[in-house]
Amino acid sequence: MLIPTIIMGVIAVLLFIFAAARGSGEQITAVRNAARLMLDITPMLVFAMLIAGLVQVLIPREALTAWIGSGAGFRGILLGSLAGTLTPGGPYVNMPIAAALLNAGAGAGTMVAFISSWSLLSLSRLPIEVGILGWRFTLLRIACVFFFPPIAGLLADLFTKI
Repeated sequence: MLIPTIIMGVIAVLLFIFAAARGSGEQITAVRNAARLMLDITPMLVFAMLIAGLVQVLIPREALTAWIGSGAGFRGILLGSLAGTLTPGGPYVNMPIAAALLNAGAGAGTMVAFISSWSLLSLSRLPIEVGILGWRFTLLRIACVFFFPPIAGLLADLFTKI
């Protein structure tokens, strides 16, 4: 996490300097926007980290590895796909959960399926997608990507065994 944080910090400072050099006060607006965004995201981030921590201590490692560990096979991949589809929230919620599950013994294939299904099939996005794009397009998109999360999970399992 240190290297990406340093890179983001350098980019932020350079952009801030660039905005300030323009002399139109855009950097002040940017700082206000960032503060507002941080206030919106922080509660969700705190709860996501709490969930990630609790997952590691509340679910017995033996049970977790049996159901979604690398030895769980296709069943674990299907569970990961289903969990990713049902899990609401953005990357600030799902990435810490996936990291906690990996640290607690989940298989790489299961977590690839989890993240892939969250990205492609998330149920929490359906209302807005249907509202903006319509049922026909939404169903077409889902039909086209439905099998990708399990396939990605199987490929991840295969690659981790090579």
